[in-house]
Amino acid sequence: MITRLAVAGYRSLREVVLELGQLTLITGSNGSGKSSLYRSLRLLSEAAQGRLIATLAAEGGLLSTLWAGPENFSKSMICGETEITGTRRSAPYSLKLGFSGADFGYAIDLGRPEPMYPFQRDPEIKVEAMWTGELLGRTNLFAERRGPAVRLRRADSGEWRDAMTNLLAFDSMVTHCADPTDGLELLLMRERMRNWRFYDNLRTDADAPARRPHVMTYTPVLGSDGADLAAAIATIQAIGDGEAFGDAIEDAFPGSAIHVEGEDYGVVTMHQRGLLRPFEAKELSDGTLRYLLLVTALLSPRPPEIMILNEPEASLHPSLLEALARLLVEASRRSQIVLVSHSERLIAALRQSRGLNEVALSKRLGETQIEDQDPPHWVWPKR
Repeated sequence: MITRLAVAGYRSLREVVLELGQLTLITGSNGSGKSSLYRSLRLLSEAAQGRLIATLAAEGGLLSTLWAGPENFSKSMICGETEITGTRRSAPYSLKLGFSGADFGYAIDLGRPEPMYPFQRDPEIKVEAMWTGELLGRTNLFAERRGPAVRLRRADSGEWRDAMTNLLAFDSMVTHCADPTDGLELLLMRERMRNWRFYDNLRTDADAPARRPHVMTYTPVLGSDGADLAAAIATIQAIGDGEAFGDAIEDAFPGSAIHVEGEDYGVVTMHQRGLLRPFEAKELSDGTLRYLLLVTALLSPRPPEIMILNEPEASLHPSLLEALARLLVEASRRSQIVLVSHSERLIAALRQSRGLNEVALSKRLGETQIEDQDPPHWVWPKR
């Protein structure tokens, strides 16, 4: 389980460290930095997929994603006695991302490319580190990248060996230096990061893929856009917790049941008490379809270590939010859940859960801050 998330220099997140629990709710007003926190987790996952640089480029490049305020705020700036102005920088431009848990931790530091590098919008990976435990230290560091050089600590003797001396600036050691001998921990961490699951693009519009027939094949994990909904539901009903799936539908839509019809190509149908024929997915409302997608994602027969959802309440009728809250609490018993939401009704329902970890965000002078919570200790690797 991830217990700490750290971000520095990314959009409004000048320096943020927060604790994560088994079920973490991130709240705050519009523009407070909720989406930036969500994207920072996604960027960490992209590092394990080898897509971090391309993803940052799609966001506009390094300079478009860096903290846009001054390097530091003076007391007079904070008090409003003087204007907020930039000063001569004392440190290089840097975007840092990191996380840790009881077992492993990882951090990456990205900066501006060298002047002669042809792709000036692409950031360079300056430093990476991986360690055991929650806090980086000298004795628990087992993988380190500085510039193009990567070294790994031998599992048997504890001595360091050079794993690579010419790693390209846009390649991560997580994807290029993991091996089952000295880099076993690196390999295990890479696979764990690759299995993080994100849901923020479950389409429910009239042309949504989930409304169309889909080829029936074993599908233990719902796709990020929900296109394979029919196959994923059939998989849950065949080898997963079909009873829990049925209970979740009954909780939200009393007297209703979901079936998948068709052999080669499946179609999702909803049977409702009192109606003479079922409704196909193409006939369902956006809110009903979205709830089906969320139930299918959260009751996956192959639960991930961590699942991150961004505003799952979108297009849901308020009457469904209590049922969604109960579903999220139940799913958090199998996977760590990080949820970004601004729905007061969903938030109120989740607050009934004893194990909820709520992180409330606010902004001061354009900088995201965490309300009523002392940040946990964090150590960044030095360049």
